[in-house]
Amino acid sequence: MTQRITVVPAPGRAVPDPQAGDLLPVEGREVPDTVWWRRRLADGDVTTKAAKATKKEVSQP
Repeated sequence: MTQRITVVPAPGRAVPDPQAGDLLPVEGREVPDTVWWRRRLADGDVTTKAAKATKKEVSQP
């Protein structure tokens, strides 16, 4: 199974999504974690959307 990441276009950027055949929406989209998307991350065209924590961390004294 292919890993997936959620990416959001950087401010002022229009980023094509080759799999969907359109532009990445402003709110972002879950996409396959591929070399193409990693290159967009490295170039600053997109950022990853932080995943919400599913569990609260328990602090220990």
